[in-house]
Amino acid sequence: MHVFPEYCVTMARYNAWQNKQLRAAFDTLSEAELRKDRGAFFGSLMNTANHLLWGDRMWMARLGLGDAPEGDHLTLTPTPAAWAGERYKTDARLLHWAERLNAVDLKGMVKWRSVMVDRDFSHPFDLCVMHLFNHQTHHRGQLHAMLTAAGAEAPVTDILFMPEDGPWL
Repeated sequence: MHVFPEYCVTMARYNAWQNKQLRAAFDTLSEAELRKDRGAFFGSLMNTANHLLWGDRMWMARLGLGDAPEGDHLTLTPTPAAWAGERYKTDARLLHWAERLNAVDLKGMVKWRSVMVDRDFSHPFDLCVMHLFNHQTHHRGQLHAMLTAAGAEAPVTDILFMPEDGPWL
């Protein structure tokens, strides 16, 4: 497994760009629409968005980039506005980290206890970084489908359409 700093920068920029678009899409829907159960794995847009933010923070903590989130993964933030602010701060921290990486920073092992499955794990650092970015993409796909079902304009998700010069956040 070989993950390079350039990959991390690209994916952190992609993550920030995607979440910027999600914040804008969420602004077009009422809070009731954001909380409506849409039959997705986590139910609603807000639950899925909170799970994604919680997961990002959990993985960032495991990688040494801050504290683990407190509280339930589906109700991490109480309102769409609070989610948007926390999402922005988390994306900025992840992007700042990626832009300062060296190849040696991606080596080693990550050991943790999963609160979701109550089990110990140990995996290479670079694989955990890859998982962080893959997890984001996976759940944003769910958010995209729910936004479309809600009648909102869903974000452009193709990485090839990402602006080359930002703004990312």
